[in-house]
Amino acid sequence: MDTMTLWHLTGWEFAALAFAAFLVGFSKTAVSGANTVSLAIFAAVLPARASTGILLPVLIAGDILAVLTYRRHAHWPTLWRLFPAVGVGVVAGTVFLVWANDAVVRTSIGAILLLMAGVTVWRRRQADAVTGRREGRPAERRNGQPDGITSRRGRVKARSYGVLGGFTTMVANAGGPVMSMYLLSAGFKKLGFLGTSAFFFLIVNVSKLPFSAGLGLIDGRSLLLDAALVVFVVPGAFIGKWAVDRINQRLFERLVIAATVIGGLQLLLP
Repeated sequence: MDTMTLWHLTGWEFAALAFAAFLVGFSKTAVSGANTVSLAIFAAVLPARASTGILLPVLIAGDILAVLTYRRHAHWPTLWRLFPAVGVGVVAGTVFLVWANDAVVRTSIGAILLLMAGVTVWRRRQADAVTGRREGRPAERRNGQPDGITSRRGRVKARSYGVLGGFTTMVANAGGPVMSMYLLSAGFKKLGFLGTSAFFFLIVNVSKLPFSAGLGLIDGRSLLLDAALVVFVVPGAFIGKWAVDRINQRLFERLVIAATVIGGLQLLLP
């Protein structure tokens, strides 16, 4: 098995993973993007393949808290449009993990992190052009759909983002920036964004459990480590909920991008 146990870690290594788990909770209820820092920390402390399996239940815990917080703001037509394409991406990512060894996965995670950092920069610039930044559901047309989703171009965009998001979330648990970029480009406002992404990642991450278990990335020993780390997700989620209307998002995203680039480069270096 490729999993790790709690007893393999030093005190500093566990502290780093605990901080990463805290960031998972914070990102799920406040600023999407901190997950990339958590991914880099997990991949640096643990073997790359093992890190994807151990991080997954931690992410699911954060997803549950996010759903409980923002469940009334989800936009289900968008979710149903994305899921088939995401399923294709998840299957492709699973095939890749069957073929790839730890070195390939480590390099792939590093490259994905750098790609996601670039995506986040582009997403932030696009967000500045999005109007109607008030809390609530996405800007809607007469048929009740978010702007930019019902057209043929919107459907093609949803499928493209869905496949890429499914692949990146399966290989590296790094689908957050991809989906964030899609939701922002579709015109989602803050609470609609958080509610829709909360349900999206809860459903997708739960669906990944049998794939990860089948690849040997999750077992009883890894779940024991997850149980110790989930404790730190809860305060992160509560602080994120408190900070969502107070945080200077531009400064925070700059710090997230910088940390992501550093983590990605560290994984790419021999």
